[in-house]
Amino acid sequence: MKLQEKLDAFKADFETKVPPEKLAIMHHATEDLRRSGILEQVIKVGDPLPEFVLPNLRGEQISSSELLRRGPLVITFYRGVW
Repeated sequence: MKLQEKLDAFKADFETKVPPEKLAIMHHATEDLRRSGILEQVIKVGDPLPEFVLPNLRGEQISSSELLRRGPLVITFYRGVW
């Protein structure tokens, strides 16, 4: 199963478990974001990232340019569990 198929299945399953009134709020908020034009500003696959500095798990500031000097850089975005 491809990733998109897994995501679609997860979404379909999730939507069967959420009360309809809350699902409507979520869909409305998503559509508001789309209409806002924010999607034209997001970084897309293959786009270069701007340089950044973030804390590592020890709280030390790490720059992307420093890491790139050592080799390729893979970035994972984890939103956590709410």
